[in-house]
Parts: sequence; structure tokens; C-alpha cells
Amino acid sequence: MANLAAIRSVLSQRNTRIFYGCSALSWTGLWVQQIATDWLAWTLTHSALWVGILAFCNLGPSVIVSPFAGAISDRVDRLRLTIATQLFTAFHAAVLAILTITEMIRIEHMVILQVLLGISQSFAQPARQSLVPGMVSRADLPGAVALNSLTYNIARSVGPGIGGILVATGGVVPGMIVNCIGYLIASATMPMLKLSDDIRHGHKPTGRSVLREAIDGITYVAAHPGMGPLFIYAALIGIFARSVPEMMAPFVAGLFHRGPEGLATLATTMGLAALAGGTFIAARGRLRGLSKYAIGSGLLMSVSTGLFVATGSFAFAIICAVGIGAAGTLHGISAQTLLQSGTPSHMLGRVLSLWGMITRAAPAIGALLYGAATEIGGLQIPVILGTIIAAGASVWAARRLPRIVRALERPGPKD
Repeated sequence: MANLAAIRSVLSQRNTRIFYGCSALSWTGLWVQQIATDWLAWTLTHSALWVGILAFCNLGPSVIVSPFAGAISDRVDRLRLTIATQLFTAFHAAVLAILTITEMIRIEHMVILQVLLGISQSFAQPARQSLVPGMVSRADLPGAVALNSLTYNIARSVGPGIGGILVATGGVVPGMIVNCIGYLIASATMPMLKLSDDIRHGHKPTGRSVLREAIDGITYVAAHPGMGPLFIYAALIGIFARSVPEMMAPFVAGLFHRGPEGLATLATTMGLAALAGGTFIAARGRLRGLSKYAIGSGLLMSVSTGLFVATGSFAFAIICAVGIGAAGTLHGISAQTLLQSGTPSHMLGRVLSLWGMITRAAPAIGALLYGAATEIGGLQIPVILGTIIAAGASVWAARRLPRIVRALERPGPKD
């Protein structure tokens, strides 16, 4: 096992302890609520299609908003923008809880709220993650970037486990309340960060429009010899493999005939596997070899997801959930570390916003496609066919591995 020196070095600094503490709390709360809203949508409609629509409404807006959100985050005070989005998320959770408690909630209300939340998160992602490179030295940057991605990916896996337990024991409302409190605390503690002005602001006014700068970001990623293939690969994996954990409730209920306790078991298993895989990759503290992990973990996710839906055995599904959870963090951390370490400061918000668009919109599109397809072809065949496509994408990416390594596995960004 790699040692933990890289993580200890990053967390020895006051700013990073505050930042990662806020991140862990808020992101975990968000995924706790995600499980609650998925189960609420399932109980309101008993339709996998509606669960898929809800996931798309939360993640889909990033396709339109993210390029502009990245350009804006490179212009404004990133810390203030982060706090504003956190306060909105807390408000969103409070409204959702009140509507549920008063029994006024309808699936249409959930759709509108998810769209608004998706827009807010599209601004939050590039703003807060652009702060990371400015909190540590160049030597600690790979560890800091990896730890940031580790925090998110672990929350993405551990949060649903907590959410499943809360839904099984207390219904859907506690998960919403947990999320609201978590984001209020995070909003109150973020101003404690001591950051220089050049970190809080990406670049000085240039006279160029937001649209022009957004297009510049897209062009930069598309022309980059390492980022281009990595983005395409992440999109294909996101659509055909990573989308399944985004809509777990229909599979738990329809495929394995389990209730909230089954959802909690699978989500907790994924969370523990994510913790193990994420800690390993973050503790490496170096760029060398991350491209192999980014591509290999995508293949592991594809195979594990295909086997997960192919079996009717809940016990075997738990084993598959280990592969899904570990692969998710390995892929997310490896790819994001390469991107944040290889992007110049003035482009960082735009590159990260596009990465956020891919990692959010691709699973949303996949959830919508699978939700519609399962209405016709059942819960198994559409996903099995999709994971075969994802496995093929892994072969495609593996052939481009030398090119990705040369472009991204270097000590720091070049302007």
C-alpha cells in the first residue's frame, strides 16, 4: 500500500483542513439527500423512467450552464460564488423537506427543484475546485488535487449509504434535513479560509465576452492531446456505466425485490469500496501512472455494472457493488488530478467546469436513456448492452494511453 505522507502533508495546513472538512460535510449531505429524493420519486410514481428524468433534471442543466459557469468563475470572487451556491443548496433542501412534511410534494415539484439545484451545482463545481491549487505548494499539488477528488468521490459513495439507512429507519425527510444543516455549516465556515486575491480571482478583466471565454475553454480541451481523449472516455463511461448508481432504487426494488434496507446495503458497500480505492489512489501523491488508473478503472466499472444487473442474486450484486464503488473513485480521482495538475490557472475554472459537465451530464443522460429503455426492455438487457459499449470505450482509450501520458503526466501546467 502507498503511504499516507502525501495526505498528511496536505492536511498539515489550516486552509486545507477547513476546506476539506467543509467539502466532506456538504458533499456527503448532498448525496444523502440524493438517495432520499430517488426513493421519494420511486414511491410517488413506481416508474424507473421518472427516476431517470429526475436524475437528468439535476445533472442535465450542466450541459448548457457549465461552460458559462466556468468562464464566470474565472472572472469573479470564487470564494463568494462558492458560499452563494452553498446557501442556495441549503435553501433547496429546506423547501423540499417542507413540501414533503406537509404532503404537498408532487413529482412535478421535484423536477423543478432538481433543475434549479443542477444549475447551482454547475456554478459551485468550478468555483470551489479552482481554489485548491492556491492552498498548497507545487510539491503538494498532486496530493491536494487527489484529496479534493477523493473527498467528493467518497461522499458520492458513502452519502448514499447513510441516506439508505436514514430512509430505511426514518423516511425521506431526515436526509433532506441533514443536507440542509450540512450546507449551512459549510457556508458559515468557508469565510475562515485565508486566500490571496490572485487565488480568489482567476484573471483580470480582458474585455472578452463570457461566451467567447466559454468557447475558448471548449477549444482548449478539445485541442489538448491528453484532455480530449480523457473527456470523451469519461463521457462514454458516464453514460453507459456510471449512470446505474445514479438510479439505484428501481434496480433494488425491481430486480432484487428489496426495500430501503437493500438500498442501504448496496450503497454502504459501494461507499466502503470507494473509501478503500480512493484512499489508495490519493495516498500515492504523484502523477506518474494515473492515466493507467483512469482508464483501467473505467473498464472495471463497466464489467462490474454489467454483472450487477445480469445477476438475480443479491449476494452476488453486493460483490459487484464493491467493484463499482472502487472503480468510481479510482476513475474520478485519477482523471481529475491529471486535469487540475496540468491546467494553467487562468483556464482552470473553464476546464473544471467542462469536467463537471461531463461527470454530471453523462450519468444524467444515461439515467434518462436507461429509464426509458427499461420501460420497454426491462431492467437488465438495456444496461448489459450499454456496459458492453463502455467496455469497448476502454479499449479505445487504452490505445491512446501513450498520448495521454505524454500530455498530462508532467510536474505542472504550461501556460
